[in-house]
Amino acid sequence: MELQLIIAYAIFFIIVTLLFFWLIKRKQHLRYLLIGIPILCIIAFACTYIPHNVVNIDHSMISKITIFDGNSGDYFEITDGADIKHIINNLNEATFQKGKPSIGYMGYRFNTKIFDQEGDLIKELIINSDETIRYNWFFYNTVDSTLAYDYIDKLIRE
Repeated sequence: MELQLIIAYAIFFIIVTLLFFWLIKRKQHLRYLLIGIPILCIIAFACTYIPHNVVNIDHSMISKITIFDGNSGDYFEITDGADIKHIINNLNEATFQKGKPSIGYMGYRFNTKIFDQEGDLIKELIINSDETIRYNWFFYNTVDSTLAYDYIDKLIRE
């Protein structure tokens, strides 16, 4: 789904650029340019609130998931294939609705980092509850499912 969002933004950017140059050539319509571009930018920002998948990763490409528990201060590394599959499939299936900005909020539950087979960081997010994550400076709430919050909590306690 992220690829589709990137393609949509690229098409939007191309259309705005073409519109911009067309209006510049026709100098009499400069006022449309000054009004239209901010409106299009607002519409583009509003489109980021459309529910989408935040995670779209093949679980077989994952070597480990590291989790730092913000409540206890414990650090945990998940390398078992079945646990990785369960967590990644759960995140892949969840559709998220962008919420309020997370800037200024302190504290979290599970700071989660996902690594590929080469050890490179693929994705980092914070799982706050069974319905909320923090990702890219915003809170996201699940639309259609719950997260593996209790499953992760159980893994850390064992």
